[in-house]
Amino acid sequence: MTSDPHSLASAVAIDARAEPVVDSAEAEAFYAHAIGELLNSGIPFLVAGTFAVSAYTGISRATKDLDIFCKAGDWPRILGHFQALGERVEVEDERWLGKVRRGEDFFDVIFASSNGTMPVSDSWFEHARRAKVLGREVRLVGPTELVWSKCFVQNRDRYDGPDVAHLILRAHDQVDWKRLLAHMEVHWEVLLVHLLNFRWIYPGERETVPAWLMDELLDRLHHQRRLPPPRVRVCRGRMFSTADYEIDVREWDFADIDSNGGSAS
Repeated sequence: MTSDPHSLASAVAIDARAEPVVDSAEAEAFYAHAIGELLNSGIPFLVAGTFAVSAYTGISRATKDLDIFCKAGDWPRILGHFQALGERVEVEDERWLGKVRRGEDFFDVIFASSNGTMPVSDSWFEHARRAKVLGREVRLVGPTELVWSKCFVQNRDRYDGPDVAHLILRAHDQVDWKRLLAHMEVHWEVLLVHLLNFRWIYPGERETVPAWLMDELLDRLHHQRRLPPPRVRVCRGRMFSTADYEIDVREWDFADIDSNGGSAS
């Protein structure tokens, strides 16, 4: 049983700054049809990806797909809905990703990150923003969760660091920094790296990031540097890209992120 997609009324409207450039008229028609069907289905969903980045930053760039976020329990319902309509669906990775295809065009149905650190929850809907996408009013992933979702996209084929920097630059006043820190509590160093990256890219905008947040993260680093090294040699790079850091666990005796292996110092 799904909840009413409009029941979480705390979502506030934004004035979307831009929309992406869609590859073709056929793709745009397919995405518009998909959004209409999602709204008609009553299954809660959020629009993310390039459409959300464009709305918050004003960057209008080309996109080859549409990212739809939902809770894990609604993921099979969405795929099943489009399957019943005669569309081709694919379960690409049951841990987080499915696709709905029509010819060469497709949209992704996502309920978590590929590394398992960020399952979509009710909180994502509570902090969503309303905006028009392809002429229909939908809910976008909120700026805080959008930054969080992009911090871990770092592999050879795709790096979302520029999106993080642009979101901080253009939507910093909409980011809940305390909630972002809570989301990334265990992986606070990843957040610190992105914030340092932002400071380097935009030296004149350094004060955009709250001083208390930089103080907190640098204080953690200060204390961490005085601790002995961890006994287990773990490679957390696998959270960014399993392929790029495969050699670390296969040949160099590092523990994988989901195992107790590796050598102790």
